[in-house]
Amino acid sequence: MKNRNLVYSTDQGRLCPVCEHPVSGCECKNENVVGNGKVLIALETKGRKGKGVTVITGLPLAEEALKVLGKKLKTQCGTGGAVKDGQIEIQGDNRQKVKELLEKEGFSSKFTGG
Repeated sequence: MKNRNLVYSTDQGRLCPVCEHPVSGCECKNENVVGNGKVLIALETKGRKGKGVTVITGLPLAEEALKVLGKKLKTQCGTGGAVKDGQIEIQGDNRQKVKELLEKEGFSSKFTGG
């Protein structure tokens, strides 16, 4: 991931998270990239019988790289989890630890939800 010094602009519309060109003129054509580059970390409990799960979405990685990062995050947090539908799920409330680990990997992220 590039070190971005990009200032917000509406001139070109959405930018590719990999090559930083407008999506319509993307040079890399985002081969197999799942996320949009806007990395969000949330705690979900709905449909999980009250158990909290940290969910990371928007990572601009291919499916295989997402699985590798998911395994690394699960190991560092000492819990289980899964990679599915372009997102990483880590068991338990590990939002702060996940944010720190993602920053070490070069991804800027935000917390979302309540």
